Amino acid sequence: MNTLLLAHKGAASELLQHVQGFIYPNELNLLWSVLIVLYPYLTGLVAGAFIMASLERVFKVKSLQPTYRLSLLTSLAFLLVAPLPLLFHLGHPERCFEVMMTPHASSPMAIFGFVYAWYLMAVLLLELWFDYRKDFVEWSQTATGLKRWIYSILTLGVRDVSGKALLLDDKMGRAITIIGIPSAFLLHGYVGFIFGSVKANPWWGTVLMPIIFIFSAMVSGIALLMFLYLITCWVRKVEVDMDCLETIGKCLLTALAVDFSVEALDWIHRLYVADESIDVLVLLASGKLIYSLFVLQVFMGMILPGLCLAGMVIYKEGWKRRQTVYFLCSVLVLVGIFAMRWNVVVGGQLFSKSLRGFTTYKLELVGQEGLLTAFMLVLLPFVIVSVMIWLFLPRKDLLPAGHATGGSQET
Repeated sequence: MNTLLLAHKGAASELLQHVQGFIYPNELNLLWSVLIVLYPYLTGLVAGAFIMASLERVFKVKSLQPTYRLSLLTSLAFLLVAPLPLLFHLGHPERCFEVMMTPHASSPMAIFGFVYAWYLMAVLLLELWFDYRKDFVEWSQTATGLKRWIYSILTLGVRDVSGKALLLDDKMGRAITIIGIPSAFLLHGYVGFIFGSVKANPWWGTVLMPIIFIFSAMVSGIALLMFLYLITCWVRKVEVDMDCLETIGKCLLTALAVDFSVEALDWIHRLYVADESIDVLVLLASGKLIYSLFVLQVFMGMILPGLCLAGMVIYKEGWKRRQTVYFLCSVLVLVGIFAMRWNVVVGGQLFSKSLRGFTTYKLELVGQEGLLTAFMLVLLPFVIVSVMIWLFLPRKDLLPAGHATGGSQET
């Protein structure tokens, strides 16, 4: 018992070395770790990728046709992994089913469970099935080995490929996509709502928080699609459709500009209102978060890629060089949005509710909520989407509509 007390005192004294000012004793340890940073980050990628797919399906942006199916597969892969950070964070992850079995209308996380289930099963899976059903039937007849077995199962026994049946598939898929657009906004806007509804935390308690999360999700999803499209074309040795890439770049530039404006508006409003928490928030932004906020999020994640993308709109020469610039911009934006999630989740826990002190978050290398676990959870959806591309994305789907020929799955 004495040994445990000494160990506890030693851990407390180590934490106190990182404390500045006055904080309450229960604020020494941060309750939400890097895994909770990943949770809104992954859901944002899901929503943003789906919105890019809807631009081609609903709004008829035909230049994005080579990325339509890639967008849907990317959204599904990241959606499958999105709840895992929460499950790893729980002491008893097996209890997650209680959310569905014993629903509680006043619990934000319980409601999110239903939003997640709706988006996965009623929106994304159905849209993918209606879009792929004809191909599943054809591939089940032409493929061999494991692929043939998988395609046969995914037909669900519906093998009618008549013109009337395909027309119904198209109508159902378009209707589901229209329903999916507000569902995507709800999926990620609700994450912002969870943070924004914490009134006791002035860093989170702003009505703009859901809006900021929605626009940052669009930015991250567009950047992810640009990243995956270029990587997929390079690996498969498919010529990059520059019209498609430039359209993605313009969408990313627009989303970046709106996101930057909304976040700037949030800070202008905070500084103008200047309530009792503004001093500690300014100290937090200019002290503990100066590198992650101003360097990673604002400069490297917004201003630098924004200037490069604007330059791509003006400068039209050198398509190889343009691909490299677009690729680097997508990486910078993805890093910047992760920094934004970090600043929200971790930054909101670094100052005391007394508004008179700060603590520090120490990220462990290994452990249930360590850096290695977070890295594996980030890597997992890329592995899943790679398998999905191998199974469900023939080379012809990466080409513009005028170049797509044949119905066989050419990998």
